[in-house]
Amino acid sequence: MSSEIASPPSPAGGPSPAWASTSRFWQRVQRRYADAAALLPPGQPTASTMAQALAQLLAQGQELGAALRILRQLVVARVLERDCAGQASLAEVTASMTTLAELALDAACTQAQTVLSQRHGQPQGPHGQVVPLWIVGMGKLGARELNVSSDIDLIYVYGHEGETTGRDALGKGSLSNHEYFTRVVRMIFQLIGEVTEHGFVFRVDLALRPHGNSGPTVICLSALQTYLQTHGREWERFAWLKSRVVAPRACIASAQVKTLRHVVLPFVFRKYLDYSVFDALRDLHRQIREHASRRSNGQPGRSNDVKLSPGGIREIEFTVQLLQVVRGGQFPELRCRPTLQALERLAKAELMPPATAQQLAQAYRFLRQVEHRIQYLDDLQTHVLPTEDGDLDWIARTMGCATTADFFDQLHHWRELVAQEFDALLGGPATGCAGGLCQPPKRPGGPQNPPEVQALLAVTPAPLAERLKAWCDTHKVPSLRPSTQMRLLQLLELTAQWLQAQKTNLAAVLAFLQWLEPLLRRESYLALLIERPLVHERLLHMLGTAAWPVQYLRQHPGVIDELANESLVHERFNPQVFLQELQARRAALQRTGEDDDENLLNLLRRAHHAEVFRTLVRDVEGAITVEQVADDLSALADAILHITSQWCWQRLKQRHCEQPHFAILGYGKLGGKELGYGSDLDIVFVFDDDDEQAPQIYAAFVRKLITWLTVKTSEGDLFEIDTQLRPNGNSGLLVSSFAAFSAYQQQRGSNTAWTWEHQAITRARCIVGNGDLPARFEAVRQAVLTAPRDIDALRQEIVHMRERLRQAHPVPAERFDLKYSPGGMLDGEFAVQFLVLAHAAAHPALVANTGNIALLHYADAAGLLPPGTGQAAADAYRQLRRLQHISRLNASNGVLDAISIAPHRDAILALWAAVFPPCVL
Repeated sequence: MSSEIASPPSPAGGPSPAWASTSRFWQRVQRRYADAAALLPPGQPTASTMAQALAQLLAQGQELGAALRILRQLVVARVLERDCAGQASLAEVTASMTTLAELALDAACTQAQTVLSQRHGQPQGPHGQVVPLWIVGMGKLGARELNVSSDIDLIYVYGHEGETTGRDALGKGSLSNHEYFTRVVRMIFQLIGEVTEHGFVFRVDLALRPHGNSGPTVICLSALQTYLQTHGREWERFAWLKSRVVAPRACIASAQVKTLRHVVLPFVFRKYLDYSVFDALRDLHRQIREHASRRSNGQPGRSNDVKLSPGGIREIEFTVQLLQVVRGGQFPELRCRPTLQALERLAKAELMPPATAQQLAQAYRFLRQVEHRIQYLDDLQTHVLPTEDGDLDWIARTMGCATTADFFDQLHHWRELVAQEFDALLGGPATGCAGGLCQPPKRPGGPQNPPEVQALLAVTPAPLAERLKAWCDTHKVPSLRPSTQMRLLQLLELTAQWLQAQKTNLAAVLAFLQWLEPLLRRESYLALLIERPLVHERLLHMLGTAAWPVQYLRQHPGVIDELANESLVHERFNPQVFLQELQARRAALQRTGEDDDENLLNLLRRAHHAEVFRTLVRDVEGAITVEQVADDLSALADAILHITSQWCWQRLKQRHCEQPHFAILGYGKLGGKELGYGSDLDIVFVFDDDDEQAPQIYAAFVRKLITWLTVKTSEGDLFEIDTQLRPNGNSGLLVSSFAAFSAYQQQRGSNTAWTWEHQAITRARCIVGNGDLPARFEAVRQAVLTAPRDIDALRQEIVHMRERLRQAHPVPAERFDLKYSPGGMLDGEFAVQFLVLAHAAAHPALVANTGNIALLHYADAAGLLPPGTGQAAADAYRQLRRLQHISRLNASNGVLDAISIAPHRDAILALWAAVFPPCVL
């Protein structure tokens, strides 16, 4: 989505600075400050031009407070002229006002600390360090979206408790750091917020500070952290979402600011998807609408508040912030402050339809520009449309509308759209705006008061009622918070209703309760299911299909949010998009200094688990075949290996070059692109680097990489890794030089590969590799597969290996192991491997790693098998894979009744007999 939406058309008659003259504020500025107007260079006010003008005002003898106030008058007047003449975009207007606030706060803070440090000395921390003061801009100031007559929401934070040094060696005049910074804050307000003959610079609002207006005006960082952890309310998370250190300028880029950020981020963005904030936002929004309704009682004009009325600016901001707070803990790329930028990111992350994001962006620009024109009239902090016809006509024309009626048509259109989107997000009905006045939404449908437990049990089927009664009779339910109990009972009532209506079955509901029981204290999951009934319904369906999804969802409950994506079933895994999203999330973590190993490990795991679950959903819904499941899981493993090896190398202390001269070779099911759910990865590591320390460097690299792939974090693990197929197996080096690997595989020297290792390389491929390593590996593989061999000896060795495996996995006579029994999948795979090793020299098509089914078709067509044998075996192998897949989904061991499998078994046995005629199983 483009970041620039078309601005409103130019005012009727063409752009003209003359439109500004209607503003009563502009008229006052011209009367009083006409001589000073030239101090601000032409064009958009910027940081440099404002600083230049401020310096000239100070040089003329103005005190700082007066100079800042005069500068503010000049800047707003200039912005007004350019905006009304169609020469300034919304972004330029808000950038100028934000820059003015930053400049003023920096100057005021610097002067205040200079004056107070001369009287009381520098504030010191526990180790004698100078303690900084951070001015945190909240709301529109933090997001760089300040409007032309806005107050600035500030929170003052200092780094450590302690005392100032005093003004001399004896420490005279020493104060506590808290008292020192309290005086600094008071002086800043005098310079910025007090109304003088020149007006004010900005109205200052400290109501968002800890404990609100009853709290201290400045707070120590440690006290802020304690407050957020123990007293912070849900609505404060929305306030802190846009927070940013705006002054003093010298502190903004300091490492110490990251300490403050690390206190705020965990408060705003929770580790798990956090749907519990929906109710908090509903309550906050209800209070705002009720307040707006009370203000407009008897004053119909106040219903046209473009900020607080239904469909106003605040509802766009709430819509965006709600999705950010819910998802931002797991998707750091959503963590941004400006509303328009956040809309773009939400659309890119598919959390909002692009068309909706585009419309909300247009509505936001329109409403903000109207808000500015309201404030241009008299420089008042108001968002209510004026009632005077002349003022309304001026606003309409500067918005590009021919008449006031046209303007109101546009206004009502955008407010209607915003109100509908906001109410839809909060689960309320679409609202109408009769006569252009949007009505407050009702609370979401469904039971608002949880049913009594006994009443619920009375209408619940016996098996379900027994489980619920057991919960209630123990500590599980009575010990929950009242809000959690309410959500739980509301959820169970809906589940029981669906069961009675036969929208689900008892097995699914019991599996749902089994899944839910360990999550009872994690209220966010209950909130998610209540806020998203579609997720609840799909979850019940998933849990009722097979046993493996139940296990996976218990291990990774957070993935259920994927069920909210209605297009999920119709999509496929896209490695390029997956990698781009991971890189974007890492970049977001880097911007906030959070890209440590632990966060990156969890980032990889969350992304992997979500993709596995998406594939699982498509699988159980029958949207993709068994082969497509394997393709997608294999492509996912490839992508994880690519990005994990990249990130590990970048963070390796011994790294000696930008890119590693290194390859990861995939064997087995990974190599053959036949991965299933929970499959381990058979991989081999090689390097090709002439550096003297290369063996040690790449050994350290591989150890780190394996740790990243296998270690269990709070988010689980990625894969189990098997490196037994490396040269010399478990007794060999963890990572080999490519030259040593090539010699080993091609029988050069005394240390060479066994036949079973050549069998394995038939299914091998290079997963990760730089430079020409992938091509060189494929050349080695081709040389191995096409090397001359003693066919009889090859046949005997493969049969001997097959017999060893059969003895290691005995199966009762009346049962059939899909993999290990005679006529099972392993027989088919060994037969294909023999065909490749015996005939690839004469039939180069066998070298291609195209999978067992395709190779069997080729062998049949090439006359390497009796007519029809390969085709029948290929069909049987496909069916065995399907049955094995179903067995895994049901958490079974892959052992079936022998009679039921007879046709497929016989086709594989016929293949075995054709390939190994003298051999008897």
